Amino acid sequence: MPPTSPAPDTAPGPARNPATVHILQFFQYGHLPPGLQAVSGQCANLAQDMVRFLPDGPELTAGLRKLLEAKDCFVRAALARRDG
Repeated sequence: MPPTSPAPDTAPGPARNPATVHILQFFQYGHLPPGLQAVSGQCANLAQDMVRFLPDGPELTAGLRKLLEAKDCFVRAALARRDG
């Protein structure tokens, strides 16, 4: 069973920058079919780890944005495999 979608701001400690929280919402994957959840969930887990380990700032935001782009590509690849 794939993990559930993470909450947008589950990092411990002080409140996160609004830009960080905003990007994290796009890593939720509970709405996807199980096969796509497995792919998307890996990226969501990495995003959450990076938010836990790194401070807010432009580099974290840029990294999360690039990871989000990669996640979208991985999900499309999984769709192509499933449909083709």
